Amino acid sequence: MTTVTRTHVEIRTFTPNMYVDGTYAILNPQVGTTRGGKPFLKGILRDATGECHMRQWTVDERTIGEVGSTGFVWIAGHTQDYNGQVQIIVEQIRAVEISEEQLRALLPCTKFDVGEMFAELSQILGTIEHAAVKALVQAYLDDEKLMGRFREAPAASSLHHAWIGGLLEHTLQLLKLAERMLPLYPMLNRDIVLAGLFLHDLAKTAELSWDKGFNYTTTGNLIGHVTMGAIWLERKIREAAAKGAPLLPAKAHLVLSHIILSHHSEPEFGAAKRPSTPEAIFVAMLDNLDAKTSMALCHRKGGVDDPAAPAASLMDQQFTDKIYALDTRLFTPDPLAE
Repeated sequence: MTTVTRTHVEIRTFTPNMYVDGTYAILNPQVGTTRGGKPFLKGILRDATGECHMRQWTVDERTIGEVGSTGFVWIAGHTQDYNGQVQIIVEQIRAVEISEEQLRALLPCTKFDVGEMFAELSQILGTIEHAAVKALVQAYLDDEKLMGRFREAPAASSLHHAWIGGLLEHTLQLLKLAERMLPLYPMLNRDIVLAGLFLHDLAKTAELSWDKGFNYTTTGNLIGHVTMGAIWLERKIREAAAKGAPLLPAKAHLVLSHIILSHHSEPEFGAAKRPSTPEAIFVAMLDNLDAKTSMALCHRKGGVDDPAAPAASLMDQQFTDKIYALDTRLFTPDPLAE
C-alpha cells in the first residue's frame, strides 16, 4: 500500500512505496534518453538529511530548462526500490522560490552553534602575538560582509564539510588541531601557522554559492579560491596599513601568500605551488587530515551501522562504493563491535 503525506518528508526516511508531495533542492537536472528513444528528466533531490535520485519519464522538453532555474522544486511522485536503493518517480514537478527558513531545511547545516564557533575562532586568533600579523587578521575579522559569508559558507560543494557553516567548522577544527600540535613543533612560527590556517580557504566565500544549493560561482570556476585568497591578502595588508597598523614584513607577506597558494599540496589537486616552508607543509597536512577524515566519517554514515542504509549483502554493507576523492572503498563496521 502506498503511504500518502502532505508535509515535508525527510529524504533519510524515504522507503519504497511512499507518495511524496513536497519541496526539495534539485541537483544537476538533465535530460536522458530511454532505450526507446524518448526523453526523460533525471537528477538528484536533496534536503538537509540526504539525497535521492529522481526520474520523470514523461516530460515536455520545452520546460525542462525551467526546472533548475531556482535550484529548488516542488514535486509529487512515488518512491520505489531500484537495485537496493530508494529512488523517486516524479509525476509533477515545478521550480519554486523558497524562504531563508526553508533553505535551512533543504540544505545540510552544521550541527554546531555558529555564534559559538565564531567566538572560539576569534579567541584563538586573538592569541597571535606579532603586532602586524594580529592587525592583518583583525582586518579580516572587521570585514562584516566577509565574515557574514564566512559563517554561512560550505567548505566545498560536495566533498568535505559540504554544509551551511562548513567552512567555519573546518577552519575552527584546523585551528584547534594546531593549538594542540604546535607545542610538539616549537620551531614552527605559531603566528604564521594560525594566520595561514585562518586565511587558506577564506576565498571560498566567493568561490561558492549556496542560495540555490551548493554550486561554484563564475569567479570560482574561472579563478578559484586559491588565487583569490592570495589577491585578497595583498588588499587586506594595504587596508590594515591604511588604518595605522604596523606594516607586515615583506617576508611574512611572502610566506602567508605561499601558504594560501600551496595548501592543496600538489598541482593536480589545485595547488599553485608545492608547500616549501615548514609552516606551509604543516598547514597543508592539517588541511588534508581534517578534509579526508571528515569525508571518511560522512561516508561511514551510509555503512552497515546506519539504520537508513538500504538492504544489501553483508559484504556490500561492509564496504562503501569507491570514493574517488579518497581513491578507495571504505570498510565501515566498528572493528570492536560484537
